[in-house]
Amino acid sequence: MGLELPFTKMHGAGNDFVVLDGLAGDLPRLEELAQRLCDRHFGIGADQLLVVRESRQADFRMEIFNPDGSQVEMCANGIRAFYKFVRDRGLTSADEISVETLSGVVRPRWAGPGRVTVDMGLPVLAPAKIPTLLGDGGEGPVLDAALEVDGETLAVSAISMGNPHAVINVDDPDLAPVERLGPLIENHPAFPNRVNVEFVTVASRSRIRQRTFERGTGETLACGSGACAVAVASMLRGAVDRAVDIELRGGELRIEWASNDSHIFMTGPAAEVFTGRIPV
Repeated sequence: MGLELPFTKMHGAGNDFVVLDGLAGDLPRLEELAQRLCDRHFGIGADQLLVVRESRQADFRMEIFNPDGSQVEMCANGIRAFYKFVRDRGLTSADEISVETLSGVVRPRWAGPGRVTVDMGLPVLAPAKIPTLLGDGGEGPVLDAALEVDGETLAVSAISMGNPHAVINVDDPDLAPVERLGPLIENHPAFPNRVNVEFVTVASRSRIRQRTFERGTGETLACGSGACAVAVASMLRGAVDRAVDIELRGGELRIEWASNDSHIFMTGPAAEVFTGRIPV
């Protein structure tokens, strides 16, 4: 009988993950494993694979893989699920921990049963660091820049939260052509490392509605780093207050950004769905 791999299925506002404990032993090649485990027909099904690792610069390291096998820098919904996982399994008892990611060290903290607040750090506004070819070549921000896509001109705001995001304001996210425009913008030459795409409507000074097409994944029910990017773009445009609720298809996130030189804080849910073992 072959090896059986223990796993945990989790989600944050509907953005779902397979979580593996890389501290417990060796794992198969993760690029290929992610493609298999995240498959919703022949695997467990998930938006991303998360792996707990040791870190030399933080309490833990989080590795993140998309269903296409690509590794990504950061996932804000994933960091909340990651923290709940290590806390629930006794790997830490701290109310706040540090987690190394490819985009830097992130600090999630407990915010009550099933809720986690994450210090997301500062947004990246300089086009070269997002990266994007949009903008005037200065330090940014890139707000409502013209982008030619499929015969139409879109107004796009570009921001990085450790991973790149393109924010597009629409009349109604429910009616937005996410499936058509999402992959075209994701792979547009204006974004050298591809990009996550947010389709948003500002409902009021304190509420935004959002849909996200994630790089390497497709549309997901929630994107935490995307919600932060959406909040930043909307705040810089003067459309919302400095604390805003982001309404996603899988739930709500609270984003707070006190000033342009302050860190961004995101609060939202994290939940365990089930555990199991799968042959590998």
